[in-house]
Amino acid sequence: MKYKGTLIVVKDIEKSKQYYVDLFGLKVIADNDGNIELSGGIYLQEEKYWEKFLNKETAFKNNSSELYFEEENIETFQEKLLKLYPNTIFVNELMTHSWGQKVIRFYDLDGNLIEVGTPV
Repeated sequence: MKYKGTLIVVKDIEKSKQYYVDLFGLKVIADNDGNIELSGGIYLQEEKYWEKFLNKETAFKNNSSELYFEEENIETFQEKLLKLYPNTIFVNELMTHSWGQKVIRFYDLDGNLIEVGTPV
């Protein structure tokens, strides 16, 4: 068996694709009618397909998982985030943990939790 990545559910596939490409520099590997594979092992699936497959409603902004990225120039990343997406909802703005790692946590366009930290 091989782990391929993490799938997140989004409301607007095109807006979310643009978000991850613009903000994180991810590349589109495949784009198949509401299902997108991005570099880095991230998959986007449009809400209407997800709910059809599961026959359940989507629970956005559930805080039970996060996508984790590392960025050496985290201050520059934060500036880019605020410039491109000024209405970003933060869990915490840039902070430094006791072990010296700087992190920022926020929600994407659909309430999926994201953490960006400096390499440990």
